[in-house]
Amino acid sequence: MKPMVRARKENRRRSRPPMAYPRGSGGAAGSPWGGLGILTGLALLLSGLVGGWWIYRAISASGAGREAGWAPQPTASPRAPRVGLVAGHLGHDSGAVCADGLTEVEVNTAIAREVARRLEAMGYIVDVLEEFDERLQGYRAAALLSIHADSCEYINEQATGFKVARAQADAVPEQSDRLVACLVAAYGRRTGLRFHANSITYDMTDYHAFREIAPETPAAIIETGFLYLDRDLLTRGRERVVEGIVEGLRCFLEGGASGGAPGP
Repeated sequence: MKPMVRARKENRRRSRPPMAYPRGSGGAAGSPWGGLGILTGLALLLSGLVGGWWIYRAISASGAGREAGWAPQPTASPRAPRVGLVAGHLGHDSGAVCADGLTEVEVNTAIAREVARRLEAMGYIVDVLEEFDERLQGYRAAALLSIHADSCEYINEQATGFKVARAQADAVPEQSDRLVACLVAAYGRRTGLRFHANSITYDMTDYHAFREIAPETPAAIIETGFLYLDRDLLTRGRERVVEGIVEGLRCFLEGGASGGAPGP
């Protein structure tokens, strides 16, 4: 009985169909489906590489565009008007000198700096210039005003008030005339001083800075008052002096009527 069982087992082994591929090959080398799997894997790998390359190109191009200025840029706001203020005699001499030592240059400089501070707070670009400032050569601005004060000696009871003038030979007379008109109206209203139209001197209309600045710059010179009879206003009441000048300049710069500055 035992030999017969063994014989049947041997017959069953011989009837097993042959393997389709060698066992030691890892199961894929000889299979057509295995070859297809390899090709599919390579295709997916290549696709991933190509896709990654395009993503890299897109990111790089985006960065390069920003560096080259191609990316949208914020719109710059219009540049604020520039105003030049000459503090009369600053950096040169004392100007008029009072008996107690008060000098014209002190008064002029204090007024110019306060006017500048207020205009800057309103958004203007302001240059406070010395009397013979090298920046005056070819100076370009929306307006230039030179600030001075009159004599500190007693002349008569009529020696009170202010003066404003432009250059006698002005390249832009209409603009400078409007600047003068704005200053006369606003300064007279704020200070209560009268305008000395008939006492404007040649030194004012032929003021040196008028010949130095760019011809297209509207310009004027103001004598804010007499240091003798108007001293209290020019020192203790400087607030009104500054307001008058600021309003006069705003009237011109912002296109107001010569009756004064536009509303705040």
